Amino acid sequence: MPPQEWLLSAAERGNPDTSIPIWNTGNTVEPLIHGQSYFDRLVTEVEALEPGDHLFFTDWRGDPDERTSDGGPTVAELFAAAAKRGVVVKGLLWRSHVDKLAYSEEENRNLSDDIEAAGGEVLLDQRVRRGGSHHQKLVVLRHPNRPERDIAFAGGIDLCHSRRDDAEHHGDPQAVRMAKAYGPNPPWHDVQLALRGPVVGTLDQSFRERWCDRVPLDQDGPIATITDRLRGEDMSPDPLPEQPPDPPECGPHTVQVLRTYPAMRPPYGFAKLGERSVARGYTKAIKRARRLIYVEDQYLWSKEVAQLFAEAMNDNPDLHLVAVVPRHPDVDGGFALPPNQVGREQAIELCKRAGGDRVHVFDLENHAGTPIYVHAKICVIDDVWCSVGSDNFNRRSWTHDSELSCAVLDETRDERAPADPAGLGDGARKIPRDLRLSLLREHLDRADGDDADLLDPESAVAALTEAADRLRDWRDNGRIGTRPPGRLIPHQTEKLPWHQRLWALPAYRLVYDPDGRPWRARRAGTW
Repeated sequence: MPPQEWLLSAAERGNPDTSIPIWNTGNTVEPLIHGQSYFDRLVTEVEALEPGDHLFFTDWRGDPDERTSDGGPTVAELFAAAAKRGVVVKGLLWRSHVDKLAYSEEENRNLSDDIEAAGGEVLLDQRVRRGGSHHQKLVVLRHPNRPERDIAFAGGIDLCHSRRDDAEHHGDPQAVRMAKAYGPNPPWHDVQLALRGPVVGTLDQSFRERWCDRVPLDQDGPIATITDRLRGEDMSPDPLPEQPPDPPECGPHTVQVLRTYPAMRPPYGFAKLGERSVARGYTKAIKRARRLIYVEDQYLWSKEVAQLFAEAMNDNPDLHLVAVVPRHPDVDGGFALPPNQVGREQAIELCKRAGGDRVHVFDLENHAGTPIYVHAKICVIDDVWCSVGSDNFNRRSWTHDSELSCAVLDETRDERAPADPAGLGDGARKIPRDLRLSLLREHLDRADGDDADLLDPESAVAALTEAADRLRDWRDNGRIGTRPPGRLIPHQTEKLPWHQRLWALPAYRLVYDPDGRPWRARRAGTW
């Protein structure tokens, strides 16, 4: 299977200013499902770092007191201890907005201060479009004298409250405030990738592009700049140590690092017109879909994104779309809620007009009946191509904020029938199929290996639909008798009344799902 059939070429990436390779072969990729799995692995790897090793990270939010396990250490303690023993610790956190608006300016600032007090350097980065954010979740660990131990973590899991949940989905004991339906400790579903091999060098270089960019960190205007200087904030990144050579090849996985950077002024030196390889990568892969697109996403918004699914289903009458989304937005309130609702309602309706009963949208609940907040950003296409990242299926993630995703192809065929679901000769591959089956087994309360009926797209859709309908009926009939197995419920959307749509639609388009493309791309309707 030639990678160029599924992955972007340099020309298709559309960013001549970047220095990262177009893709890397010879890697090992391991999905870490649930925040607790990720934090356990992160602690093991960080505690093994020695003096002179590197720890680089980017994040949307970092809470210094977030415990990585019930007994600790906290995120701040873990990274500060590494800095104290001579590890080179460098981080880029979004500067964020004030806590009174349910953001994390103080938390990010406190994590920065704690690590810097230990000898590291963590900068608050506001090089974003107005109303935008840095949303990448990346940790890169390098061992210059032991490159075979290099590892990186990339995906959807922030180093903050609410993320440390496990397969039981009782929620993180340290929770952020969310919509009341999720309870005091919102159950949280998420995925991060652990990556080894040459792609670690690419992720290292991606971090270095941001760190070394000459655009000033503070783009909030003179008042914010003066405030930061009065607080003594570090506004000038120190030089990074020399980048080690890429680690050796170690596995069968080809990985393409996909990113979003907006078109902004002053422009990024490594993306003068922005980069929209996340959008372009999904567009190319979705056009090859023939039988099944499996998506887990926090939002699933935007007509532009839904149109890709709609066109694929129009072109391929056997193609099913399965999407797992949150039951409710993460916010309550008369102003915040309607714009969240109207975006998803539009996207799902557009898909259903094209695919009809081939569109299957579900949400999740735990065994106590509490909705599970789906924060994962996952796509698996025909068990051939998969992607895990920080980007949601919406226009904001594809054009406006900074995002990072890893698209994966596997040289290892999965010979279980159907051995070639799409019929294109690519053949089912092990890592995308295993990722999809692992997620479906969890959602259906199945044991490892109990997935023979989930291999074929048609029978998988039937199993999901049957289980979700059965749990919904049990719930709607008063929860009488034994609870049916599974966590899936058919997702319901409601059309807002006209008087709410009147203001919610423009608020959604301008504030919640803005467009970060250059004007030429907007006019042409391209990414």
